[in-house]
Amino acid sequence: MNTMPLSDALTREELRDLSRASDWRGFLMLGGDFALVIAAFALAIWSPWLAPVSILILAGRQLAFAIVMHDCAHRSLFRTKWLNEFAGKWIGGAAIDAPFLAYRDYHMKHHKYAGTPDDPDHVLVEGYPVTKDSLRRKFIRDFTGQTFVKELAFSWKDATLSGKLPFLAFQAVMIGALALAGAVWAIALWWAARIFVFPAILRLRNIGEHGVAMDRYDPEPRRNTHTTKANWLERVLVAPNHVHYHLEHHMFAAVPPYHLPRLHRRLASRGYFEGFDCVSPGYGTVIKKAVRA
Repeated sequence: MNTMPLSDALTREELRDLSRASDWRGFLMLGGDFALVIAAFALAIWSPWLAPVSILILAGRQLAFAIVMHDCAHRSLFRTKWLNEFAGKWIGGAAIDAPFLAYRDYHMKHHKYAGTPDDPDHVLVEGYPVTKDSLRRKFIRDFTGQTFVKELAFSWKDATLSGKLPFLAFQAVMIGALALAGAVWAIALWWAARIFVFPAILRLRNIGEHGVAMDRYDPEPRRNTHTTKANWLERVLVAPNHVHYHLEHHMFAAVPPYHLPRLHRRLASRGYFEGFDCVSPGYGTVIKKAVRA
């Protein structure tokens, strides 16, 4: 077993450099997400036959906005504090109808208790690896909208106008922009992605982060968390904003998402992951690991 101390793989000066957030880098990442949303809508408006492609791209960007909320909860997307608060609530959380402050409180517990039975995220990946039939049934529930209906009932159970205002505002802006383009109908693409594709992508993300980890009840991050080296298409559709570098994120939560690839390369080149089954070459491998032999 690899017993290399982390201090041998990364110096304090390197970590300090990697932990520097940047407003312009945050805007660049967020701008890229919006650019793909616009491109997806434009693709279907130009040729309705391409609507299925648009739906897949939109579902990937919905996960991207969820990751914006996640990174802003860590105050790592932007250097300026209020930008993290604003983007986390009015863009990231608003896009997927998630309350930003409640999410941050929940997610901080996940980091605090990762590798222990008290981790609140265990429920998302308990039982993995599962049988092939079980995994198939889970994805069928996602792709047929059953998972979304359950989430919707939970989300609106005790809803208030103030709590739903960011979500309603985000929807109003999208509908207004599509109206100006003469294609209000295209909002149906967003909801087709949200209902029938996003839940499956979110499930795949959860499986890749902790479902295929070596031991979710071990405090060693290389054993309780997992990273996936996504290719360009996977980054567009299922692994936006460098979310697939989840092990690196758990090791250093303050490192902004745009520095995670550099952190991964540095640790890998120094042999820090050797001896641990904590990195997969793609999501096809993740699915194979998620299925019980």
